[in-house]
Amino acid sequence: MTRSEITRRRLRSQRIEVPEGSTAGGGGIAAVVSHLGAVQAQDYPAAKWAVALRTPGARDGAATDAPATDAAVERAIGDREIVRTWPMRGTLHFVAAADARWITELLAPRVVAGTAARQRQLGLDAAQVARAEDVFADALRGGGRLTREGMYDALARGGVDPDGQRGYHLLSRAAMDGVICFGPHDGKQPTFVLLDEWVPGAPRLEDRDAALAALARRYFTGHGPATLADFCWWSGLTATDAKRGVEAAGADLAAATDDAARACWMSPAVADAADAAAPEGGDGVHLLPAYDEYLLGYRDRSAALDPGHAAKIVPGGNGVFAPILVVRGRVVGTWKRQAATRTRPATAAVTPCPFEPLAPADAFAVDEAARRYAAFLGGGSSPPT
Repeated sequence: MTRSEITRRRLRSQRIEVPEGSTAGGGGIAAVVSHLGAVQAQDYPAAKWAVALRTPGARDGAATDAPATDAAVERAIGDREIVRTWPMRGTLHFVAAADARWITELLAPRVVAGTAARQRQLGLDAAQVARAEDVFADALRGGGRLTREGMYDALARGGVDPDGQRGYHLLSRAAMDGVICFGPHDGKQPTFVLLDEWVPGAPRLEDRDAALAALARRYFTGHGPATLADFCWWSGLTATDAKRGVEAAGADLAAATDDAARACWMSPAVADAADAAAPEGGDGVHLLPAYDEYLLGYRDRSAALDPGHAAKIVPGGNGVFAPILVVRGRVVGTWKRQAATRTRPATAAVTPCPFEPLAPADAFAVDEAARRYAAFLGGGSSPPT
């Protein structure tokens, strides 16, 4: 496969672009998150846009090509269809409610093992971790919800010092141990709930090999074409376990090679797509959020991003990803939402920051993409950028 064929297929597998007349993008918000396996959710507003742009919305009871709204994603969280937690790589993700426990049990233990040195630096031993998790369980049992400060106050009352980075470490550790997860926001503040109470009956990890196969199917179906190294990066699995998962997935995945002769996998439907060539100018323009799976979901991002521009996406190499402007599969710039003003307090206008000047048709398409973003926010059409 050429670079262009890879990016076009990824746009389809990630449900950023869905062929006209296709039903592959249906099923709602939880189905989109389940399809991808997990969605990076370190930046909460960005994560909601990442999910919504892949989910056809509805207006007045009828399906529409507009994305789902911010409010719809919030409802899916409040209705316990998707869950925000720390299931993998030590960072926040959205997962489908039915996947919250087994994915965390499969992937989080390796992260926990890798934090042992940091735990010692913070002066946290196994007894204090266990005590903190008991405190959280007591504070939340019976449907309780607490903000982060409320959780820290509970720790202090329970004899566990939350100062410095200890409180954050104990929250993330409790989530990785399957004790807590995020609940709905209380205003602008996230809340925490007990995982067992929030998604009772969520399947546990019963068969590790079956779970590896299921995760491999999710990743390569939702991100393919991708390599084994990409899967290892995304999941945090060892190469041995990642390979076991791919082998166990078997015929559910199709294999191909890229122009560097590396093995790649994807869904058979994406592999068989006849329209992998790039569209004409003005089509295929997308405003993707910070940390979007389209870029972050791969170890090797060169198919979509010229390595010479990587520092513009992650300035200073500090791990903070900017929103990306994608044109026909390639990252061609960044973008930012214009600040609200007194006369336009809820503006959804965006400012594109292309690496090079855009063709007129593509610049016009950015305006159309900005209107989709405005529809997500619930502000209607945005003014031209």
